[in-house]
Amino acid sequence: MFNLETSICDLLKLKYPIIQAGMAGTATAKLAAAVSSAGALGTLGAAYMTPEEIRQNIRAIKEYTANPFAANLFCVDMEDNWEGVEQAQKVLNRFRAELGIESEASYSTPDMFDDQFQVLLDEKVPVISTAFGILPEDKMSLAKEKGVKVITMATTVNEAIQSEQAGADLIVAQGSDAGGHRGTFDLSSSPYGANIGTFSLVPQIVDHVNVPVIAAGGIMDGRGLVAALALGASGVQLGTVFLPSRESAAHPEYKNQLLESTEESTVITKSFSGRPARGIQNRFIREFESSAKPVAFPTQNTLTSDIRKAAAKQNDPEYMSLWAGQGTRLFRTRKEEQASDIVTAIMREATEILA
Repeated sequence: MFNLETSICDLLKLKYPIIQAGMAGTATAKLAAAVSSAGALGTLGAAYMTPEEIRQNIRAIKEYTANPFAANLFCVDMEDNWEGVEQAQKVLNRFRAELGIESEASYSTPDMFDDQFQVLLDEKVPVISTAFGILPEDKMSLAKEKGVKVITMATTVNEAIQSEQAGADLIVAQGSDAGGHRGTFDLSSSPYGANIGTFSLVPQIVDHVNVPVIAAGGIMDGRGLVAALALGASGVQLGTVFLPSRESAAHPEYKNQLLESTEESTVITKSFSGRPARGIQNRFIREFESSAKPVAFPTQNTLTSDIRKAAAKQNDPEYMSLWAGQGTRLFRTRKEEQASDIVTAIMREATEILA
């Protein structure tokens, strides 16, 4: 019989082998603190936050819970690339006109990574997770000196091996079922990221690394947890299942769209950010992809920011980025649940299966 108290429980000082994904924009202090308080590992989605916003959110988490938590950052070049921006803007301006907003005169993406990382060290965040790459060598060394545990997201066996060699303490095996951005390091050979299903990817990564592996992608309940453990994972990382929770910062209309979606609703698109991400298909995705090519990340993300904000204010899901995985039929209720109830339900289901 499997033991639900796995190696990551000891390593990260958790009660349950569950990690909440660091979803930028929706995983703020309230959600991360609620998940950690429930005995799993809550994660602050800090990638788009300013250093001061990160500091405020970390302190808010600490006021709510004494349990361990994580913060997630993007390890990727944040320099703007303006190639193709004129054609992209023609389509985006059409969307702006429909939403009643004007295009800004200039756009630029701030590179805050160094300052963001320093705040995590200054505020003694116990776990740092990364997407799109591995912590640079100097920052990995600093994290190790401070006793910080490092989690790296990988979408292939080679990325997992690189992560372990660089010093990652845990590796998240992110399957193509997962919602939000693909964690692929290098998009030059695979423009839409590695698209290997979760339950094909997990055992192959497990067989090639010696650090604990966390399964991610399409896992929504206790069945998914048990299946991941059977394939050699030491736990699971869940994102989509927490989005409709009371503590999630997701827009109410975003939550409605999630609860009305099915396994056929999502696509992988670069239209919103310039990097491949899985989300519910809407008018923005359909019309942009039929009319233009997205600018590279992070510039495309910066260009579409005003459209997404206006759509949120107008409760218009056709122009929002509705990130979601492929398991949305598995939402267990049409009402908002507390994040702690979701954690408890998953563990109860897993225990009943093993019994």
